[in-house]
Amino acid sequence: SSEVIVQVIDSGIELDHPDMQGSYWINPCEEEDGADTCGNGYVDDIYGYNFADGTASPEIVDPSVESNSHGLHVSGTIAARNNNSEGVASVAGGDGTADSGVRIMTGLTFGSSVTGFAEALIYGADNGAIISNNSWGYTSPGVFEQPVLDAIDYFVAEAGGPDAPMDGGIVVVAAGNSNSDDEWYPGYYEPAFTVAGTQHN
Repeated sequence: SSEVIVQVIDSGIELDHPDMQGSYWINPCEEEDGADTCGNGYVDDIYGYNFADGTASPEIVDPSVESNSHGLHVSGTIAARNNNSEGVASVAGGDGTADSGVRIMTGLTFGSSVTGFAEALIYGADNGAIISNNSWGYTSPGVFEQPVLDAIDYFVAEAGGPDAPMDGGIVVVAAGNSNSDDEWYPGYYEPAFTVAGTQHN
């Protein structure tokens, strides 16, 4: 359903990608005018926000030189438009009609710096997302930042509401890519919905 807003906390997106047309969340109260039209503390946050660089644009300007286009890949896996004879079929990209398929809100945290995870989660909960996808983790086991864990708690408790598809939110995180049972955060944090891969072993 287009009422379901999925926040992708990752690197950027590509606004003109042919298989993502109609899949991006558009902030209903924001205008591209250099001002905080919504009054939410963010200027020109039309498709989300670049928390790594503190700028409005969450877009990959030139994917050929972007160091990490993972955010576009993840967004496409979730919400690339289905039944459009273009690209791939996604998990939640709808049936090809305008009102079907989830909408992607971008929270860019991998930019010129790697930061802003807690702020992105709070932004998502406050601006209509009910699912936050986090395909990232810390580079060493046992490492975490308390503000990020607090922000996960905030998203789970405060996202959604009476006018949303659900009351409360879900924070989906990666278990890690280390083939290890160590305490990899934020996936090790109990309130998170942690996803792992497996194979025949």
